[in-house]
Amino acid sequence: MQIYRAPVEDMMFQLAAFGYADVAALSRFEAYDLETVRMILDQTGTLATEVFLACNRAGDEEGVKWDPESGAVTTATGFKAAHEALAENGYYGLTADDAHGGGGAPYTLGTLVREMLMSSNKSLSMAPGLTSGLIEALEAHGTDEQKAKYLPKLASGEWTGTMCLTEPHAGTDLGLLRTKAVPKGDGTYSLTGTKIWITFGEHDLTDNILHLVLARLPDAPQGIKGISTFLVPKIKDDGTRNEIRCSGLEHKMGIHGSPTCVMDMEEAEGYLVGEPGRGMASMFTMMNAARLFVGVEGISLAEISYQTALAFAKDRRQSRALNPNRIEQDAEADTILVHPDVRRMLLNIKSTNEALRGLAVWISTQIDLSHDHPDADRRQDADDVVALLIPVIKAYGTDRGFENVSEAIQVCGGAGYTKDWSIEQYFRDLRIALIYEGTNHIQALDLVGRKLPMHDGRLMKTFAREVHAVLERARGHEETSAFADALQDGLKLLIEATEQLRERAAQDREEIGAAASNYLHLFGLVACAYSWVRQTAHAVESGADNAAAKVKTARYFFELVYPEVHGVVATLRAGKAPMMDFAVDEL
Repeated sequence: MQIYRAPVEDMMFQLAAFGYADVAALSRFEAYDLETVRMILDQTGTLATEVFLACNRAGDEEGVKWDPESGAVTTATGFKAAHEALAENGYYGLTADDAHGGGGAPYTLGTLVREMLMSSNKSLSMAPGLTSGLIEALEAHGTDEQKAKYLPKLASGEWTGTMCLTEPHAGTDLGLLRTKAVPKGDGTYSLTGTKIWITFGEHDLTDNILHLVLARLPDAPQGIKGISTFLVPKIKDDGTRNEIRCSGLEHKMGIHGSPTCVMDMEEAEGYLVGEPGRGMASMFTMMNAARLFVGVEGISLAEISYQTALAFAKDRRQSRALNPNRIEQDAEADTILVHPDVRRMLLNIKSTNEALRGLAVWISTQIDLSHDHPDADRRQDADDVVALLIPVIKAYGTDRGFENVSEAIQVCGGAGYTKDWSIEQYFRDLRIALIYEGTNHIQALDLVGRKLPMHDGRLMKTFAREVHAVLERARGHEETSAFADALQDGLKLLIEATEQLRERAAQDREEIGAAASNYLHLFGLVACAYSWVRQTAHAVESGADNAAAKVKTARYFFELVYPEVHGVVATLRAGKAPMMDFAVDEL
């Protein structure tokens, strides 16, 4: 059974709470007022439930088929029709520049659209996801000729895109890659090498696929400074087949409907993107976009899992003598919702997921403002927030999302472990999100090792200033003042942990590696607390219809989830010694 109702009402609330009005006020986005955004979200919700969800199980059960002779890959029943519906309605290029056939929509709208598509069909949603990332990389680093040539095809969904980084011997350490690019003297390059784990590297949804490939020029130095980026199309300009082919598929725990390909290049024709030796710049443009959306995967699959588990709990009867003083005698009083522990698990999911959705919306609005706000200081502040919180939403969003899907299985008991209720698929589909686009520990190292020291700690100061501004708002309302106090306490713990980690790292750099993941967990909890304080302050101030529900959910978060901060702080204080005392043969 697959149950999903697009959470459009909460999305609209989050847009209002996290300042979408500032985005809509930008001249670039004047066509995307709240009324238009609501229409697009409603349309996307219909597409997600009627088209994407309808073929989700086929993707899991049928998987993808690879022909070893031709290298062709066939997707599951319904995938091609779903792709065509996406393309016809402009979703591939929704946020792309309208100068090249895109919709010119704000990044913020793209984030919410992506959530619904991922909730309803995680496997298929990866095709437009990677394509939009390639569009962004080309917009930032491509030549005018490349933009005119490729962007309209990608934005229309006529072609799709990929990101080709990993090689059999080189995962996270891209400086070890061996793929070679040799100049041919006519402005093109001949690429030879093998890339693995290439999502939608081959498929039958479109006739052409455009690969963004990391490779090394003949005179390039070793390490990441010697890497350049190239576009390698499946079909060349003259209509002939390029020498890039799928030589196999990975057999995966989940996302069975998404082809994860081994791609072999043998003197394949490619075209340089950006400057030689500057390949990581264009690749990180694509990866940073992907990291936010990976975090949203945690939200999306937790959302559909929550809805499924709640539907099960409302229907699952369990005989029990009821205490009329503890629960109302209503139509659902003899279901498993009578049990406090069932409510605990459901509210764990609800309270953290709504906090994370708010956080994702806030980050997305800051991306839009960092690009287009007329005031330079405002752009800088927005960029600081984005840089600091991208690793947090990617890592904490997927860690907590995975935990939430597990809780949803538990709500359903044995039924949750079966395919009948589909949550076990969401559990398998989500697990990879903790790994790709940089594992969650790599995100933690990025946060601690790069983002905290950046610009003499300016990013953290910007975040703290944003928190204090919301604290002042929340203290003006009786309903939210206690939440503000809890957030201030958490921010104090976070700042103290930051300083302690800095002092320890000055003595021993390994302290960063030992503490980074726990530190990011602490940051994620404080960021979610910020999200809840901002949501409830807005709900009370605006008199929103859901104000009472938001305050109740926030209260649950602050009293039964947020106390985790104290346990995390204790682990940070322990430092590296408890894990490094073991000899290798004792592990």
